[in-house]
Amino acid sequence: MAFEPSNPVQRGGPVFFERRELERLLRLYGQQVAAGEWRDYAIAGLSDSAVFSIFRRTAEAPLYKIEKRPALARRQGAWAVIGQGGMILRRGHELDQVLRFFESRKFQVVK
Repeated sequence: MAFEPSNPVQRGGPVFFERRELERLLRLYGQQVAAGEWRDYAIAGLSDSAVFSIFRRTAEAPLYKIEKRPALARRQGAWAVIGQGGMILRRGHELDQVLRFFESRKFQVVK
């Protein structure tokens, strides 16, 4: 009987969001679109991470990237919010914990 690792990174397949995670990300995205802050998004499943990129305008660089890196789950946490300059703005073990960064009282978009 062959051992099949459950971690997609070990299997060599791409990392992607689970259904519950994707629903939570799209709910946040919908709230921000309704508020007029965000206009587009992109999803990427890479070999070591899954990335949800958020754009103010389609032709621009992403405002934020919400990244899932399972290899960091036991250390710093698998989840991170990354700003335009590549700076990690928030990191954690749980998606909801990391998404608290986007609560309206914690930041304002500067135009």
